[in-house]
Amino acid sequence: MGKHDKLVFQILRGLSDANIAFDDLVGLLKHLGFDMRVSGSHHLFRKAGVTEKINLQKQGSKAKAYQVRQVRDVIQKYRLESEA
Repeated sequence: MGKHDKLVFQILRGLSDANIAFDDLVGLLKHLGFDMRVSGSHHLFRKAGVTEKINLQKQGSKAKAYQVRQVRDVIQKYRLESEA
């Protein structure tokens, strides 16, 4: 099981949303084919075929818990776990 697979599993379990490293989450979204644009402290992600925009901000070295939940919802809705 690779690094991205483990992270997707951790996100889908939903037991540690406040303990996901921001840089790891950014790397996962890039690996899943999302395009990133940075505007100030906002990291914006878009992907063809996905209507939702993902907006991430750092909270120290971690991603914000509610934003991890939003990523989980997108992964589940579009069945992106198989791409990790």
